[in-house]
Amino acid sequence: MKEFTLKTPDLREGSNDEKRQEILNYFIRTFNLDDKIYQTLRDDETFYLRADPLRHPLIFYFGHTACFYVNKLVLAGILPSHINPSFESVFAIGVDEMSWDDLDEKNYNWPAVADVRKYRETVRSTIIKLINELPMDIPIGWENPFWPIIMGIEHQNIHIETSSVLIRQLPADRLQSGIFHDICREEGQTVRNELIEVKGAEMHLGKPHDHPFYGWDLEYGSYSERVEDFKASKYLVSNAEFLEFVKDNGYKKKEWWTEEGWSWVSYKNAEHPLFWIKEFDNYKLRFMTEIVPMMWNYPVEVNYLEAKAFCNWKSAQTGKKLRMPTEAEWYRLAYHCKLKDVRDRQTGMGNINLENYASSCPVNKFAFGEFFDIIGNVWQWTETPITGFPGFKVHPLYDDFATPTFDGKHNLIKGGSWISTGNESTLHARYAFRRHFYQHAGFRYIESEHEPELHIDGYETDEDITVSCEQNYGDDYFGFTKLPMQLFEELKKHIENPSEKRFLDLNCDTGRLSFEAAKIFKEVTAIDFSARFIRPAIELQKRGFLRYVIKDEGDLQIFKDVLLEDLGLNTSSDRVLFMQGDAMNLKERYSEYDVILAFNLLEEIHRPADFLSQIHNRLNAGGMLILGSTYEWQKSMTDTRNRLGGFKKDGEPVKSFDGISQLLSDSFTLHCKPFDLKYLIRKSSRDFEMKISELSIWRKK
Repeated sequence: MKEFTLKTPDLREGSNDEKRQEILNYFIRTFNLDDKIYQTLRDDETFYLRADPLRHPLIFYFGHTACFYVNKLVLAGILPSHINPSFESVFAIGVDEMSWDDLDEKNYNWPAVADVRKYRETVRSTIIKLINELPMDIPIGWENPFWPIIMGIEHQNIHIETSSVLIRQLPADRLQSGIFHDICREEGQTVRNELIEVKGAEMHLGKPHDHPFYGWDLEYGSYSERVEDFKASKYLVSNAEFLEFVKDNGYKKKEWWTEEGWSWVSYKNAEHPLFWIKEFDNYKLRFMTEIVPMMWNYPVEVNYLEAKAFCNWKSAQTGKKLRMPTEAEWYRLAYHCKLKDVRDRQTGMGNINLENYASSCPVNKFAFGEFFDIIGNVWQWTETPITGFPGFKVHPLYDDFATPTFDGKHNLIKGGSWISTGNESTLHARYAFRRHFYQHAGFRYIESEHEPELHIDGYETDEDITVSCEQNYGDDYFGFTKLPMQLFEELKKHIENPSEKRFLDLNCDTGRLSFEAAKIFKEVTAIDFSARFIRPAIELQKRGFLRYVIKDEGDLQIFKDVLLEDLGLNTSSDRVLFMQGDAMNLKERYSEYDVILAFNLLEEIHRPADFLSQIHNRLNAGGMLILGSTYEWQKSMTDTRNRLGGFKKDGEPVKSFDGISQLLSDSFTLHCKPFDLKYLIRKSSRDFEMKISELSIWRKK
């Protein structure tokens, strides 16, 4: 399948012209492959089927990969405006069971497939034009205009794989075989697994920021860990090997399962892996688009919970301490096998990058020294919950790619699968999924006397977020009342009969004001552009407590615990709906509010005038709009031409409030004279910043 085997480009070496052509080829190849996977759907109606109740129908992902390019390029200031604001709202946010995801079908009116195809072609042409015209400057780093384009390509590669998993869960009679690529039909003799010794070593994980390949933010940083000697299974666990567990009633015996695993298996009434199809006493195997006789020598594909139960069962059967490897142990095995990164690997070394098949293949087909399938065939579950390495920094264009998964509930998968391409096939790739989720993923087991230390960030450590948490839930300093509480007092002062009204909190941050508002309003919707900021509020709402770390001085830290009950917010918190959304492109459902607050939002969006000229459409007649702003216009966020004020026109100063007044005058009247709110932002025990935001309150005519 040579047309699909282009590798992720080196972003640091090569001439400008060569690199431009390489990126163009990479984009076209990826977009074509994304188109081709949806050609396996028999008809347009199939796009609207829900393959997995925890995922959107495929029509969402068909639009999502295209609109991602647009949304990120608009955010980066490379595209001046959206192409189709409606599509770029409804297709914006994917699903990983986050509380800010919206899976309620009543909230969606999916567009026609033909319209989405036309939109995708427009996006395709737009990106090709940008690739041909943007200034090329090697090396390409985070700040380079080509970085968000590569980001869009690698994001599309991810969804090619995740969409293939969803297609695999659709009824086979709604699909067409032979469209995408040939599956492997070599059955082969089943092999008996064995354990092979791997010597321990000091492992250094993490990717330097000057690495030549594109990377997601969680790949960067530096972490060292001593890996002790262990033995690893020669092969991935095959369907035949896993059958022994099934035959021993493994799915019916609680002792093999973790508490989480037993809850899952009881809820699903699972009796065997998802992609096994039982017919009387026999099994068949579901590939992406067709059902074939069971391939017993192929890797079993299970979620982490099933793999863990198997390891517990196998340990009891053999008297050995068996488990899955940690991330560091997987790397030790990879280096033991002298695994090279994708740039230095020959094509066809493994069942990866669509270089061989559109399915898994026998576990004894691709050797890496004395082991098989170190990479490729299927992903391999690890024991490691995902978190960032020391030195982890969030990329500002995709600030919620990784951090929502740093919750101890998402485990790393390593090695890639037959359809893992681009960044997914690199040595530093780090992807994680909820333990009960399915990918094209299986596992190998290791024998080790060493119990791994699994690091779970119970405390929020992202500095941007912890500063916000302290401003929202921490102490008052130097006689200054916390900003959310000041705003809450203004709401009580200026809003009549709030118990009968709906409140929208835009730019809600980590949520304190939204929780407070729920005590007095009938209904509260809290929206922030970043899932990073919503996550602590969701944790507080769900679990009743929040933990975060703030800086003391130097390397010293202060650990903070917040209880919803102690704040007196536990009885009303369920009236808040936290959602991720772009204030510049909100879904239509966010309308008919009585009060809208947009605090320190204007200076964080590219075109504040557009926001102000449209916000009245989301308010009921007589509704109140409350604006707050420092008027700190940053060129990186709001171009000089789009600022509301803070400049001279015809030699006279134009204040930002004058610009706001002019834009709102047709739809609003000023409720009261604008006034200042003063508040502190704590950076560390000896570093505080005072801010002053002007608050203005407007009533819709």
